[in-house]
Amino acid sequence: MSAVSGSAVARNTSLIPIPAAERLFGWRDHAALWLSLGVGLLVMQVGSYLVPALGTRAAMLAIVGGSLLGAGLLAWTAKLGCDSALSSAGLMHAAYGSSFARLPVLLNIVQLIGWTTFELVVMRDGVVAIGRQAGILPAPVELAAAGTAPASAAVSAAGVFPALPGLPAILVTLAFGALLIVLLAGNMVTLVRRIVGRFALPLVILSLVWLSWQFLGRAQALGWAELWNRPGSGGMGTLQALDLVIAMPISWLPLVADFSRHGSDGNSALRGTWLGYAIANIWCYSLGVLVALTMPSTELVSALLLAQGGLVALGLILIDEVDNAYGDLYSGSVAGHSLRPRWSQRRWGIGLALLCVGLAMVVPIHSLEPFLLMLSSVFVPLYGVILGRLGGRGDVAGLVGATKVNRGAVAIWLLGVAVFHLLPQWSTQLGSALPTLALTFVLARATR
Repeated sequence: MSAVSGSAVARNTSLIPIPAAERLFGWRDHAALWLSLGVGLLVMQVGSYLVPALGTRAAMLAIVGGSLLGAGLLAWTAKLGCDSALSSAGLMHAAYGSSFARLPVLLNIVQLIGWTTFELVVMRDGVVAIGRQAGILPAPVELAAAGTAPASAAVSAAGVFPALPGLPAILVTLAFGALLIVLLAGNMVTLVRRIVGRFALPLVILSLVWLSWQFLGRAQALGWAELWNRPGSGGMGTLQALDLVIAMPISWLPLVADFSRHGSDGNSALRGTWLGYAIANIWCYSLGVLVALTMPSTELVSALLLAQGGLVALGLILIDEVDNAYGDLYSGSVAGHSLRPRWSQRRWGIGLALLCVGLAMVVPIHSLEPFLLMLSSVFVPLYGVILGRLGGRGDVAGLVGATKVNRGAVAIWLLGVAVFHLLPQWSTQLGSALPTLALTFVLARATR
């Protein structure tokens, strides 16, 4: 008897296929969800890093190629989750065994806590910056003298803040936390189909159109030919740039099946996810490059605020950041439920939200980012193995509980983690994500 058919495990909804009645997403729902999740200030910020190291044409080529490839991997995983009706935790159990899979599931929860905390800080800093731009909040107080403590602990718009934020930042963080708890108490499918698809997404697209128009106007004033033919200063190769672009869709790999399992058709999940995320990634990366080219000395949030109507547009993008944090917490609740099924997904989600709000108050952002980047080295080879072992199979759900430890899959994953960290020491031009993903996929496919 499979482990998932026993009465004790049958209550664990994260490890069994969901009923057909709950699989309501069509390709438009997948596309709307991932277009919305793909939009974010962090994506624009990473896009601005491509120049001036790369020339404009090389940067755009890396953006389009990396986005199509990364969104394709995301879409393939979405199809795998939809066809099997399993969550991300279920896919990990099917590939690695029911006992060992607890480790990557736990690591996924840790990274989702980190990403949610980061999103809360980004939203808080953005709102504080808007408040100062509008004159609602006072400007940060400078140091009274060299070597003295800050007179104010308010968060700066650049994202550099002391351990304890000021009262306005605390209130903003608590407000976003309360909003996330309200959303987590509702139904995810209803939220995506009725709120994200019909209301939130059109407003976000409108804000992106407006900002694109403003910065394209600046580019035209500076001269299209000069900007388009601007050479790179060096320091980043094409493969490194692809690695940087593909990093954002890869970061969503441990979450996508938690949403796509609610789809009615695997091919629709693939098309919708690929289309929605590719559009969002190309658009936001390109906008980041455009901002860097036209306002190279200005920090991203300040640059957006300086654009005509930028305050409103930035506000709408910050509202859209809420769904990124919600997506992290929802996926974390599904993963947590797989570990402790006696706690409902709603209870897990609210508990994780409270934890992240507390962390956003005290964790310095500079100590958080390297930790999150280190965790990404775990999930690139993890999903190389999952796609290699499970892709194209029709019996994925039946593999859950079939074995406790799949030693071959575990060995390939650990090898991939080592290769991810060793590659930069062998060559600084290859990048790490794509070679590691290719190696683990080929080995997993050849040994399945």
